[in-house]
Amino acid sequence: MDLTEGTLEEKNSRAKKMMLWFGIISLIMSFAGWTSAFVVSSSRPDWLKDFQLPNAFIISTIVIMLSSGSFFLAKNALKNGKRQATTLFLFITLILGIIFIFNQFSGFQQIIDLGYNFTGPTSNVTMSYIYLIAVVHILHVIVGIICLLVVIYNHFKQKYNVSKMLGFELASTFWHFIDILWVYLFLFLYFIR
Repeated sequence: MDLTEGTLEEKNSRAKKMMLWFGIISLIMSFAGWTSAFVVSSSRPDWLKDFQLPNAFIISTIVIMLSSGSFFLAKNALKNGKRQATTLFLFITLILGIIFIFNQFSGFQQIIDLGYNFTGPTSNVTMSYIYLIAVVHILHVIVGIICLLVVIYNHFKQKYNVSKMLGFELASTFWHFIDILWVYLFLFLYFIR
């Protein structure tokens, strides 16, 4: 199908989806660069090889996977015309997103309690990478939460239905992406020394 074919609404929908995917691809490239730099830096003599990620990061990984499931259930409920279930699952996703961020900061506190800071005399290049990767991801989760709040608002305004779900779908795609991204980052940081 030619991208210039279709109604104005269809063209608008395709353009917005394409812009989201361009953004996702640029994020993938950014995080690929940081994880590559992490691997290259791991040969430094001051690199911590025996460091274990805080337990809060494990909990946050489980939480973010659950949030992806709840957003999926919200979308299915909307497709089936179940407004109350959609509302419930959207709020569960929101709460899980906030719990994820809370656990990330708890993980940072656990790292600080071990004596490692982001900068200064108690900083370490290994921890600096972990802070950088996790903080940039948290910023994207915050963007996801803002998108989720917009979806919840529009849901209450009854702007979504089976035939009109573009904003819902865009937010859902971004949310699932940041969830998958964190699972990748967690596994990378957990196994790559």
